[in-house]
Amino acid sequence: KSPMVGTFYRAANPESPNFVNVGDIVTVGQTLCIIEAMKIMNEIQAETKGTVVEILVESGQPVEYGQRLFKIKQG
Repeated sequence: KSPMVGTFYRAANPESPNFVNVGDIVTVGQTLCIIEAMKIMNEIQAETKGTVVEILVESGQPVEYGQRLFKIKQG
């Protein structure tokens, strides 16, 4: 879930690869995305280990506090 209001980005910049894609296995603390809030880029990290099942937000879209960003199957 988003810890803040801001703009969601899947990569560090337009030329960089996405931090994660559907099917990727993530670990606790791994960067999943960036949320820009007031010109500050905040890295959002995984809180659980698992497989990314779905990405619920498109890059560049605004997000709200508490909004779900990813579906991760624990395991």
